[in-house]
Amino acid sequence: MPFERYFQPSAPPSSLPFSPPAPLDPAGSPMLPASLPLKSACRIVRQMVSELVQLFGDRVMLRRDRRRLSCHVRQIAMYVCHVALQISMSDIGEAFGRDRTTVGHACHVVEDRRDDLAFDEFVSAVERIVTAVFGLSEVAAHD
Repeated sequence: MPFERYFQPSAPPSSLPFSPPAPLDPAGSPMLPASLPLKSACRIVRQMVSELVQLFGDRVMLRRDRRRLSCHVRQIAMYVCHVALQISMSDIGEAFGRDRTTVGHACHVVEDRRDDLAFDEFVSAVERIVTAVFGLSEVAAHD
């Protein structure tokens, strides 16, 4: 399993008042802390999306049934893992128990839904929160 490219050894906390830029691997992608397995990172993102949907659901995620809502939460979580955390689709698929093509489909669905301003603002907020939680300050913003 090629998870090593996303991890780095844990470093002692810095005394700086701000967080330094996230370390990059040789390919230029940000790396998650070594103490956090990739599957756990994806689960954390999914739980964060679920909680935020429950908070702002009536304005952003008007859906008819619970099953469909859980599918949309999973799709947004997969998208955010790929875009904000820059994890490969294959690794995300494995973490979510899905195929990489399912992750690709989820990313396309979320991108298509970003034409709606409220949904775009919601996904942008989720990206910012995930970026802040995982300390990836150098992740490019989505336009």
